[in-house]
Amino acid sequence: MPLHHASWIGVWVVFLAASAATTRADERTPAAQLIAAWNDGGSSSREARQRATEALPLDQMAAPARQTVERALRQTTLYRRLPVQTITCDTALLDFALLHPDAIVDIWRVLGISRLSLDPAGPQQWRLSDGYGTVGSLRLVHRERQGRGGLLVYHGRGGYSGSLTPKPLSGSCLIVARHHPEPPAADGRSRQTVQIDAFLDVDGMGLELVTRTLQPLIVRSAAMNLAEVCIFMETLSTAAERNPNGVVRLTDRLSRTDPEHRATFAGIARAAGRNAGRPGDPEAVQTELAARWLSTDELDTLQR
Repeated sequence: MPLHHASWIGVWVVFLAASAATTRADERTPAAQLIAAWNDGGSSSREARQRATEALPLDQMAAPARQTVERALRQTTLYRRLPVQTITCDTALLDFALLHPDAIVDIWRVLGISRLSLDPAGPQQWRLSDGYGTVGSLRLVHRERQGRGGLLVYHGRGGYSGSLTPKPLSGSCLIVARHHPEPPAADGRSRQTVQIDAFLDVDGMGLELVTRTLQPLIVRSAAMNLAEVCIFMETLSTAAERNPNGVVRLTDRLSRTDPEHRATFAGIARAAGRNAGRPGDPEAVQTELAARWLSTDELDTLQR
């Protein structure tokens, strides 16, 4: 099953108005879908939204960024705190993925596990298309270190036109990603906790209509997508530790990634490999990274 995510925090594709494009039909009733979605460990409560809003460092943002964030908060029709994820992942790799999500999407393209494109459109800005009718733009409006962790605030805008909705949809979203280190795993590997708050506005749709028609789909899809992205990041981190030469060779194929960023990524892989002391077969990394999302025949084709 191919990945359908926009990046490491690819939930913004889901949280754009075109979120329906990334999820298969569900035969359960809307009420059953909503119950299942709300039992994922996330929250849409007023209290969670208030805490997330109050935690934003608006006074530390540049004026244009602050205005963008404040406008998005005022126009929110649906808020969701996604289930917190704790992953085993190299710290430098996580930092890189959050700052350069287009590089992660470029890996997916090379591996053939996603139709998504996320192409640079300026400093910390990207154009996106998921290959299923969703197009849009994304930019990083604020970033800061917080202790040994960090905070990143993204703003996205996009739309969907396709068979899953009777008319084109458009909307915008604010994605707030926080990460901080956890005590290391038993084998000494780095562990990170990631928390994401998402604020969605769908153009021309009120809260009642969004709640009734889109919320079950959006909530469930966002949680599933984030979990899958986290699994990929864990797999990539493990590959860098066990097979740094393979990951470095993979970076040479990232034709849509800035050469400077490719070099940074390769350096992170080499450092992770040195730390683990596990040189590996440079030819095996593609299969290791893609195995979860490709069939046996597709893996054979990838190896050839």
